[in-house]
Amino acid sequence: MSPIACLIAACLSGGSQPVAEAVPAADPAIGWARVAFDATGIAESAAGGLADIETGRALTIDDPVRIASVSKLVVALAAARLVEEGTIDLRDDVSTHLGWRLRNPHFPDAVVTLRALLDHRAGVRDAAGYALPLDADLEQWMGRPEAWDADDPPGRFAYANLNFPLIAAVMEGATGERFDRLMARTVFEPLGLDACFNWTTCSPEARNRAVVLYRPDGAVARDSRRAIAEDCPATPASDGSCDLETYVLARNGAAFSPQGGLRISARDLARIGLLFLSRGEGTDFAFMNRHYRELALIPMLYGGRGAPITESGDSEGGFFCRYNHGVHTLNGDGGECDDDLFATGAVHSGHAGDAYGLRSGLWISHAEGRGVAYFATGLPDTPRPGRSAFSATEERLAQDLPLETYVPPADD
Repeated sequence: MSPIACLIAACLSGGSQPVAEAVPAADPAIGWARVAFDATGIAESAAGGLADIETGRALTIDDPVRIASVSKLVVALAAARLVEEGTIDLRDDVSTHLGWRLRNPHFPDAVVTLRALLDHRAGVRDAAGYALPLDADLEQWMGRPEAWDADDPPGRFAYANLNFPLIAAVMEGATGERFDRLMARTVFEPLGLDACFNWTTCSPEARNRAVVLYRPDGAVARDSRRAIAEDCPATPASDGSCDLETYVLARNGAAFSPQGGLRISARDLARIGLLFLSRGEGTDFAFMNRHYRELALIPMLYGGRGAPITESGDSEGGFFCRYNHGVHTLNGDGGECDDDLFATGAVHSGHAGDAYGLRSGLWISHAEGRGVAYFATGLPDTPRPGRSAFSATEERLAQDLPLETYVPPADD
């Protein structure tokens, strides 16, 4: 069966990957899942722990979870489709799609482009906050000086979640579609994925299989069964209400949490990884091969050719050294970077996630012809460090090493 047929049919066979070296012990996880894949489809999978402590439901690779910042990679894929369709252009002044003027008030003459937002080089900063309520207005929000870099003009890399609510608003303005529905049309439905943002377009079956996010002590952090049944499908308004009829396109892209709110299973996340590994061959995403150097997973050294990101931005302790169009590329070659998650020396591209006690990742290596999707829940905010800038838990999941599973205390 072809890789793309496996992508849709979820091929599964035995086998595991060799491990280069040992890593430190990881923190116990309440639940975890890992799916490895190669050019033929899914090669190996495993899961452990609990999806829901209250019901004792075991976690499987088919249970959707809030995958955190891996969401950014998937939003960037949707943006790339719109670029391919001619709906938007990476070089556009995004104000033309927003219907309002987006500028850094400290550098009002510098145009903000979609490329700069995707690359975290528009000068946007998270100090103003990015989890906006349903009735927030992005134009007013971005008028806050703290939402912008006051010292450097656009061009310097600094990772900021707030870029992606802006990207979502740009996509809405360009298409006239609400962000969650746009993601379903451009990515989830063509790939046959039961995935969604903030549960708005996931099936009832997916909601019933939702992974609850926990703190290390077992306290619920996000997505309990009760909350999914009763909660607002977007971030509630400032008065606690939730009327999606009041939502105005291109005015609040944060409502559906594009920066981290994707709900997806490990299996479906691996299917997205396989799409990137195959460069879209044989699918609606075949443009990824033709435009690969512009829109997909490539090593991108910032600050000019050959200059590492540390010379032109904030690497966050060696974690970010290459970033391009919503894609984080791991060097695997030492130097000033400390991002060799896999300890193989091979370049990997994808994205990591970290929120509400969850750590996650989707990574592929074209050189090795394989990739991995994983997540673990119930982890501390500052987890046990690994030998790289990643945590020991992430290194173990990436390298197929065993995890210890947290056992909740029995009721008295």
